[in-house]
Amino acid sequence: MTLPHQFLRPPFVSPLLRVCATAATVVAASLLLHGNAQADATLDKIKQRHKVVIGVMLSGGPFGSIDPATQKPLGWNVELAQDIARQLGVELETVPVQPSNRVQLLQQGKVDLLIAGMEWTQERNEILSFAPTPFYKVGGVAIVPKDSSIQRWEDLRGKEVCLSQGSNYAKPLTTEYGASVKGFKGSSESLLALRGNNCVAAVHDATLIQPLVAGSPDWKNYRSITPELIPGNSVVWTRKGEQDTVAAVDRIIQGWHKSGWLIATEKKLNITPASPALVELHDKFKKS
Repeated sequence: MTLPHQFLRPPFVSPLLRVCATAATVVAASLLLHGNAQADATLDKIKQRHKVVIGVMLSGGPFGSIDPATQKPLGWNVELAQDIARQLGVELETVPVQPSNRVQLLQQGKVDLLIAGMEWTQERNEILSFAPTPFYKVGGVAIVPKDSSIQRWEDLRGKEVCLSQGSNYAKPLTTEYGASVKGFKGSSESLLALRGNNCVAAVHDATLIQPLVAGSPDWKNYRSITPELIPGNSVVWTRKGEQDTVAAVDRIIQGWHKSGWLIATEKKLNITPASPALVELHDKFKKS
């Protein structure tokens, strides 16, 4: 059956609706382009102002602390931040961060990058981007009084454990070992609570705890519990979707491994025991 011609014509669309539809398409395309441009805005901003702002953890020990004589930050995290700035050809501004505020400071644009004791986790991967080549590998250890009955992780079941707010060690401590965790602003407050008998143990990165029990007179009556809890890759973090920034920082980190600069820096700062991960990564990248 042949339909009358009036049924074959396209439906009438008013000029006003056509204008609105066209405008909506233009706006959507503009937002898409703007979003893509914004995704890489950090690297452009760093170059324009000739300065990179890096959040660093200064919780004490060789990985990050304040020089009592000069009141300037020093340590592993600061050395890495300084070399990133040098290789980007810009000045460096460091901002001390805590586990409780480091992600917010990055997301709010208060810092451009984080070198802040944040190992890669799936949860963090959902909200941030990162340079995929790790610069270190570390896990958590517990620090307890020498006369404590706690000898292994399983002994923490039903007991109160101090750690930093936002620590990725909270989940395995509660789900795998049945501990009750108490979060504090940072590691200093957590360790102070341990000394005040507010918990039976404190759990932090091995890079913080091991130097304390190995050489600090203030901690001569304490010992550590190993093996390391959920060892993970330490990475440099950026805001979500910043591909140019990620690529630039990742090239720098790969260069560190290729040249052996990280191993040399570890020796210079007397960080012991030496990380086997750095040797493995050096062997991998020196061949590339």
